[in-house]
Amino acid sequence: QMQLMESGGGSVQAGGSLRLSCTASISSGSSYCMAWFRRPPGKNREVVASIHTPIGRIFYADSVNGRFTLSQDNDKNTLYLLMNNLKPEDTGTYYCAADYQNCEWVQIHGANYWGRGTQVTVSS
Repeated sequence: QMQLMESGGGSVQAGGSLRLSCTASISSGSSYCMAWFRRPPGKNREVVASIHTPIGRIFYADSVNGRFTLSQDNDKNTLYLLMNNLKPEDTGTYYCAADYQNCEWVQIHGANYWGRGTQVTVSS
């Protein structure tokens, strides 16, 4: 069982930055994938970025590659998503997700464990 707690999010103007955090209760020594998904208004959920522990492989969606940076503090079991040069199309509810599956599986199928979501609003 994993529990995920998100923080961050908010409202910014286009070109601004935000950082999301997700702290997970995960047993030490586990192999798992953590990811950020988002649901834009009126659209389906989409994967934003993911990272596998302990392999460290990172994935970014094409729409955020070069603007968003994923990092992880393993000592704190915390995942960070630094979002730079935000665009109005980045607006949505952002969810932290985790699963013991590999990240390729999580990107396609979603995850078994989810945070409650945090709102990101980017105005033009």
